[in-house]
Parts: sequence; C-alpha cells; structure tokens
Amino acid sequence: GQLHYSRPVLPHYSRPVLGHSTPRSLRPRALVSPAPTAGRAADGRAGRSRTGQDAAMSKKKGLSFEEKRNRMLEIFFETKGVFQLKDLEKIAPKEKGITSISVKEVLQSLVDDALVDSDRIGTSNYFWAFPSKALHIRNQKLETLGSQVNEATERKRSLCQNIEKANVGRQTTENRAALSKELEELRKEKIQLKAELEKYQECDPEVVEEIRQLNKIARDAANRWTDNVFTVKSWAKKKFGFEQKQIDKTFGIPEDFDYID
Repeated sequence: GQLHYSRPVLPHYSRPVLGHSTPRSLRPRALVSPAPTAGRAADGRAGRSRTGQDAAMSKKKGLSFEEKRNRMLEIFFETKGVFQLKDLEKIAPKEKGITSISVKEVLQSLVDDALVDSDRIGTSNYFWAFPSKALHIRNQKLETLGSQVNEATERKRSLCQNIEKANVGRQTTENRAALSKELEELRKEKIQLKAELEKYQECDPEVVEEIRQLNKIARDAANRWTDNVFTVKSWAKKKFGFEQKQIDKTFGIPEDFDYID
C-alpha cells in the first residue's frame, strides 16, 4: 500500500560540438586582459619620448633676441652676482640655453639700455644688475610711454574738434554745389590768363629794364676783351715785327673787329 514516486527523467541534450557549422556569435571567446604594469610602462616611455622630442624641437627653434635678453637678466637677478664676460659665456649656455657666441651681443644690448651696469677694474670688465634698478627703469619707460599716449590722445581729440568745426556750414546744398562749380571755373580762367600774360612778359617795363642792364654788362665785358686783343696785337708787332694783317690772319681775327658802341 506505499506510494512510490520516481524522479522525473529529464531529456538529455547533447552539448553542441563547435565547428565550422556553429555560428560565430555562439563560439566562446578567450578573454585576454593586458598586463596593466606593462601598459603603464609603455605609456611612460612614450610620454618621455614625446617630451624629449618637444625639447629637441624647442632647441632647434632657438631663442629670439628678446628672450635671450630676459634670460640673461635672470642670471643676474637669481644669483645677484658680479660676472666677467668669460663667466657668462660659460654659465649662459648651460643654465639658460643662450649660445656662447651671442652672449657678448646680448650683454652689450643690456648695458646700452642701462639694464646691466659695468665697470672696468684693472684690466677686466665686470658686469652686474639688480632687479630694483631694472624695475625703476621699466617704470620710467612706462611713464614716458603713458605720457606719450596721453599727448597723442589729446592731440586726436583736438583734431576731431577742429574737424567738427570745419564741417559746420559745409553741408552739401544746391547753393554750395553751384558756388563750388563757379570757383572751379574761375580757377581755370586764372590759369589761362596767367599763361597769356607770360606771352607779353617781354613788354613788362621791369623785364625790359633788366634786359637793358644785362646788355650793358655784356657790352662792357666785350669791349674789355676787345681792348685786351688790341693790346696783345700791339705788343706782338713791337716785339716780333709782325704786320697787323699777318697777326689777324694767323689768329683768325676778323677785319671788322672793333669796339661795340
């Protein structure tokens, strides 16, 4: 009279064999995780490589002259020391990237601008600079430039006012246009009359008198040279016994050669 329950038998499903006929989406994938330490190391090496390339490119690009001046001043301000040229030619390339061949030129420009002081002691020249002096010089220059800006601004304001005053009453109207046209015609007429007047300039009493004076000067000069020629002819006749006709023929003196009345 006991009831017996049997465990239900589930149907058996065979595990599919993966092969060429199995869809790719059903195939198991191998999960391979990269080693984190190796990745970070590679990134670090790449970063260092990029930093080195940037530094190399910056070195190839070179410094501008103003950058060299600023870096040269940094040497003085940071050390607060006194240097000779040979010292700076050694320090500047190593610490500030300034080529030794340009140190002298950069230093001289700073001396010329009174940003660096120099003095000759014995046979050597010494150079030094203090931030306070450089700041004072720059403040003075800033004040000068500010004053120039203020003057230019005031001059501009004054010119603008003058322009506004000059434009008063010059608005384009029919009456103004007519007057401008008439003025232009009168100017052309003036040019024509001046050209015609120049044609009769020879009849101007002042011009005539000037010509008379010039003629008198020319006549006196010609008679003076004529007198000189007669004097030479008389001397040659007495000295060498030449006849007057022979002298005239030899020197190309015309027969009617005489004084001008």
